[in-house]
Amino acid sequence: MEKYKTKLEEEKKLLEEELARIGKFDKETNDWEATPESEIKSQEVQDDGDMAERAEDYEERSSTLSALETRLNDIEDALARIEEGGYGLCEVCGNKIEEERLEVNPSSRTCVACMEKVI
Repeated sequence: MEKYKTKLEEEKKLLEEELARIGKFDKETNDWEATPESEIKSQEVQDDGDMAERAEDYEERSSTLSALETRLNDIEDALARIEEGGYGLCEVCGNKIEEERLEVNPSSRTCVACMEKVI
């Protein structure tokens, strides 16, 4: 159990660093928000191309941020299950999640059989 906790905590730290690189955490909404790659000194947009490039960059950052935030939430849930004593049990059938599955994805919520039913 301890090895999975360590793996999860290490991945959590990496995810938080990556999230901070592309966004900022809003304590009021308890959510991450994408930030521009570089701060713009002037609010004036030079041309439509610049505006489109900035919008595309923001969309890309928002998409990446969303995926990272989802992964971070999964890891935090797994860490909570470790503390509560429910870690390693399938949330669907209640059986033990296979060690091989936890090795690959320590934040797994389901056993292989239940995962395959969903897919």
